[in-house]
Amino acid sequence: MKRVLITGIILASGFSRRMEKEKLLLDVGGVPMVERVIRAARSPLIGEVILIYRCDAIKEIGERYSLNTVYNPHAEEGQSAAVKLGISCAHPAADGFMFFVGDQPCLTQSTVNELIGTFTGKNSSIVVPLYNGSRGNPVIFPSILRETLLTLEGDCGGRTVIEGMENNIVLVPIDAGSEGNDIDTKADYEKIHHWTTS
Repeated sequence: MKRVLITGIILASGFSRRMEKEKLLLDVGGVPMVERVIRAARSPLIGEVILIYRCDAIKEIGERYSLNTVYNPHAEEGQSAAVKLGISCAHPAADGFMFFVGDQPCLTQSTVNELIGTFTGKNSSIVVPLYNGSRGNPVIFPSILRETLLTLEGDCGGRTVIEGMENNIVLVPIDAGSEGNDIDTKADYEKIHHWTTS
């Protein structure tokens, strides 16, 4: 069987406006939030990991893990700018692009591997995890959608592509629903911080 090459792309160049500080550097269980995502993304099933950053401190964390760190000069344009930058920097032979968000600190490598295993068997489909019945991240897009993803605009990320391709989506239920929690507000952070330190 042909080996599937996955490019992992960590979207970590947002402005954390609702948090009013750089949330990806906040401590979660003794580790910066974005570093926990990096650890999950460094699966042996992923051929390369690209970290899209805006803040130098996030770049430094990525460099400690020998990631390909790419500065996003158009972060104010929204998540689509980071998506397009990641795809543009990906290996040209990539079969799929796995998009991680930097504020999902409970994600585990076993979940990453499960999603990749599903994609390997259906590598013309979009693979989306389900946490407690709700869609979340990371999502894997097949390389046939590369040009479509490069047309994205604004802060939508890949959602508009997913919405237009419902018949080409494979949903993967994840047993540990808490892995899908992302951190947008101070209340979200306090909840997750308490859980990881108790």
